Amino acid sequence: MMRPAPTTTHGGFEFFSGYLDRGAQEALRDDLRRVVAAAPLFSPVTRFGKPMSVRMTSAGRYGWFTDRRGYRYIEEHPSGTPWPAIPDSVLAIWRVLVSERRLPDCCLINYYSDKARMGLHQDRDEQDFDWPVLSVSLGDEALFRMGGTERSDPTRSVWLGSGDVVVMGGDARLAYHGVDRIKPGTSTLLQGGGRINLTLRVVD
Repeated sequence: MMRPAPTTTHGGFEFFSGYLDRGAQEALRDDLRRVVAAAPLFSPVTRFGKPMSVRMTSAGRYGWFTDRRGYRYIEEHPSGTPWPAIPDSVLAIWRVLVSERRLPDCCLINYYSDKARMGLHQDRDEQDFDWPVLSVSLGDEALFRMGGTERSDPTRSVWLGSGDVVVMGGDARLAYHGVDRIKPGTSTLLQGGGRINLTLRVVD
């Protein structure tokens, strides 16, 4: 499948608004339910001991993890079970928008309740920054903030809706970004509301 043109771009951030239609979103949601059944969501703490407001799990060779020892990738769920494989429905997005020859090592799954946030941060725990980061939004709308490679750089915020995909490569690969807030009731995809964000990364 030919790579479509992004609907908008901003400093290396490529936005594919409405990339997944409702049927594709529902299929992806159902695949993720099976991942979560095998690797349940957990509530992490930062290296400073502060609880994160998101709940998370992962699929793939590695899972992203944080505790008082710091931010890192681990090869098993905290329960000791292997991470499930990344669903084909997720890899299909990566194959079209990023690469067919190099697949991601990790699919981080973050669940945002209506009160959850994600502070400005860089994705820099990987060994290879040449490959972009791909982000998929499902469920309620989220106010996504993006900046530059320095924390003090100016930021801009955009609303991401269910089915939107963002590719962060080039100048945006190490740009600061985060989620300021969730807008409850803006999607009926997830029972009980909330937002799921998938972040696909090449680690090695």
